[in-house]
Amino acid sequence: MSDLLDRYGLEVVPTKAVSTQRENVHYIKKLRHIFGKMRITEPRPKDVYEYIDRSTAKILARREIALLSHAYTKAIEWGYIDRHPLKGQVRLPTSKPRQRYIEDWEIDECLSLNSKYKKGSVKVIQAYIQIKQLTGMSQGDMLRLQPSKHFLDEGISIKRHKVANTTGKQTIYLWTPELRNAVRAALDARPVHISPWLFCTKRGHSYMCEETGKASGWASMWQRFMERVLAETKVIERFTEHDLRAKAASDASTLEQARALLSHSDSRITGRVYRRKPERVTPIR
Repeated sequence: MSDLLDRYGLEVVPTKAVSTQRENVHYIKKLRHIFGKMRITEPRPKDVYEYIDRSTAKILARREIALLSHAYTKAIEWGYIDRHPLKGQVRLPTSKPRQRYIEDWEIDECLSLNSKYKKGSVKVIQAYIQIKQLTGMSQGDMLRLQPSKHFLDEGISIKRHKVANTTGKQTIYLWTPELRNAVRAALDARPVHISPWLFCTKRGHSYMCEETGKASGWASMWQRFMERVLAETKVIERFTEHDLRAKAASDASTLEQARALLSHSDSRITGRVYRRKPERVTPIR
């Protein structure tokens, strides 16, 4: 098991996003401590259930077991084993998806927040909110947008950073008057007009730190913005950037459109996690 986990760490983990890599390294360390000395075929479903039962962080333990299961999938690909010893044998409860849906009036309240300056954090985040609710782009992809690179005649072209090393999926968000206006607002709000980034710091740099996969400066700015929203508008419940992504998926006319907006390869995760409006059905008669 130790050899399998080591190879997984060397060959599979580096293909993932930077933040995911850090998490996976931690998962592998914990898995190696329990399963490392076992033969690959030795762990049984009973051992997995006991692993989770002993853990005080159940959600984290389930993620660790998910990595273990994927390592077994790779073990079959690498010729170590012929059959997955856990697939179909271990059924773990999934955490309940978040249900926060941002109403249109809440967006309007956020966009009505006064800014003391023509540029700066308030105007930047308001433009960011408008683009995000139209496209559903992830934070990582939005903060990496470069007009000279991603803006085409037909729309905004991205390859999701999260899967750049795997599927390399490309999405083009076609221009609409609303999207053009939102992008124009973002360009006008930039503190440095010559920056190559659509969203940039006061020094013109990207908010994303590629070494850590995090945007701590942006997170702090978002936090301050939300504090003002709760204090100065009618919005009473905080929402996250992920909730904005879910709003785009929820407001899409069909599940397929929602999947395409979020650049998902499988609509199941789109429907289970991101479609948060109640399902409306017509009675039989």
